[in-house]
Amino acid sequence: MNKVVETGAEDTSVGFYMDFFGFRERPFTLVPDPDFLFWSAQHRRAYSVLEFGILSRAPITLVTGGVGCGKTTLLRELLRQFGSKVTVGLISNAQGGRGELIQWVLNALDVSFDPNASYVHLFQQLQDYLIEEYASGRRVVLIFDEAQNLSQESLEELRMLTNINSGKDEVIQLVLVGQPELRELVLDPSLRQLAQRIAASFHLLPLDEKSVGELIAHRLRAAGGTGEEITPEAARMIHKHTHGVPRLVNQLSDMSLLYAWSMDHHHVDEHVVQSVLDDGVFFAAQIAAEEEKRK
Repeated sequence: MNKVVETGAEDTSVGFYMDFFGFRERPFTLVPDPDFLFWSAQHRRAYSVLEFGILSRAPITLVTGGVGCGKTTLLRELLRQFGSKVTVGLISNAQGGRGELIQWVLNALDVSFDPNASYVHLFQQLQDYLIEEYASGRRVVLIFDEAQNLSQESLEELRMLTNINSGKDEVIQLVLVGQPELRELVLDPSLRQLAQRIAASFHLLPLDEKSVGELIAHRLRAAGGTGEEITPEAARMIHKHTHGVPRLVNQLSDMSLLYAWSMDHHHVDEHVVQSVLDDGVFFAAQIAAEEEKRK
């Protein structure tokens, strides 16, 4: 890189490349931001499945996909759409054995409880809360993010929660979101009853080359740019080295903009991207290379 950035001046360097390209904000920040959500064809379908699961009162909705494929961003967008008639509890990385899951749920719903209380008491407390919400005209949706970390025992406990529903109305709905191994967990014969209650499901795949180009252009425009700051040739190269995983696309695009600024290039072309790769600062490329060697 040609320009030198003093230690501790990271914010200044990012500001420089933003001013340099005329961005209002960073186009490729890694924090899930619904305002930057790119609606690829499959992300639209995944969101439709999530929305359908909620609106159709499905007992359980399942959405899976690899790390960085955009599941959490879709969740955040879904949460923005809920009105006052739905009470939402978001549980991330829940772990533990029987009884602990109930505590995670109660905590997500802001229900006070005694951590030393028995499982039966906690379950009754949750059931009473759900019935109270239903009587007030609200139903409860529990969203489990990173649900692949749940044990089989916990997943079976979730199925038991759906037994609280009775008649034609559901007082509680579950949305399970996780990595591909979650599907394998759910398909285990011992969880057959849980699988039978999944009324809607979708699996997110990495983006193809065309969609990666559209994602990059979309985020550039959303940040106040023209959408042409990264050339189509560079976008194709970014797809090749990220395999279409949105999070990795963001990482490599962000670093490429920084390198272009350091070189006084007003466009990121394939030579800029190659410089990023050659310097080894895109760590995901190194990991992929090591995995390739082990094959």
